[in-house]
Amino acid sequence: MTPLQSLAATGTKLWLDSVDPDLIKLNRSQGATGATSNPIIISDLLKTGRFDEHMKTFFAQGKSDEEVAWLMTDKLVKDAQDVFLDVWSDTRGDDGWVSFELDPLLEDLAQTKNTEERAATYIELGKKWAAGHKNRMIKVPATPGGLGAIEELVAAGICPNITLIFSERQYLLARDAVWRGVQRRSDKENVKSVYSIFVSRVDVYTEKHVPTLIPAAQGQVGIVNAKRIWKMNKDFWADKGLPRKQEMIFASTGTKKMADGTTPPAEKYVAALAGSDIETNPPQTNADVAASGLTFTRQVDQLPPADVLADIDAKVDMKKLEETLMSEGLSKFADPHKALIKLIGEKRAALK
Repeated sequence: MTPLQSLAATGTKLWLDSVDPDLIKLNRSQGATGATSNPIIISDLLKTGRFDEHMKTFFAQGKSDEEVAWLMTDKLVKDAQDVFLDVWSDTRGDDGWVSFELDPLLEDLAQTKNTEERAATYIELGKKWAAGHKNRMIKVPATPGGLGAIEELVAAGICPNITLIFSERQYLLARDAVWRGVQRRSDKENVKSVYSIFVSRVDVYTEKHVPTLIPAAQGQVGIVNAKRIWKMNKDFWADKGLPRKQEMIFASTGTKKMADGTTPPAEKYVAALAGSDIETNPPQTNADVAASGLTFTRQVDQLPPADVLADIDAKVDMKKLEETLMSEGLSKFADPHKALIKLIGEKRAALK
């Protein structure tokens, strides 16, 4: 059994944080059962020149740079969906999904729409980009505008991937909005929701902002936070009678460089969260795990010792953590889409 196969055997669903057609096929052969996308992923693919002919067709049709950005995203996500459609069918819609991220510019600091207007736009776009797709998830951020759209999206039959979650507070707001939407539906057998909790970014934050954590606790906060929210989610949905699982996505699982100059093994977060729900790993993380030689065991329900938990609870201000990481996250959210549109403009000029 390969390391990735052993990870899947623990109960973890492995989704690739990419829609690169070549990587999708490779990772599907290695056990991946879904994927996610974002503007950085799309930009990196378009930079390669592999999709120039597709863009030239759209340019010839008079499409604007922003329209081409969305048309290419739609195409690349749809191609990935086709690869995982058999998984979706075999699991009756419990797996085999590919996430399509809605317009990040709705969260741009220059945006003048208020919360209600943003929510309305998320609803409109969610319905537009979900229409006609069996195994496409719609990715919405856990911002005020995004959270305000979730109930209506779920009520309309859309399966959401709620992203940019850093805290229990955000998770609870997202989950309760989903549940309200579920109760408005007659087709409850088709309900599927996932909640993307970011992991490694939390540990980067505590290294910088909470240096007084004991050594055993430093580098564990993201894992503890994710495991606690996983347990809340598991317990909430246990008695709701939905055929499909409502799951956590453990995101931001690629390790970041630590303050002391060492880089932890790529499998740190992968191993700690093995055993349930979904991990969306960057391609390099999957490659490192595949080369690790490790056999994974269920760890998702195992917490550190009581003294570690007590130190984390005493010293980490989760409200401040959420505010800081959300501010950073929104910059990382909107700026790449601006860069994608700029890249397409440059491609337009170069391909004339």
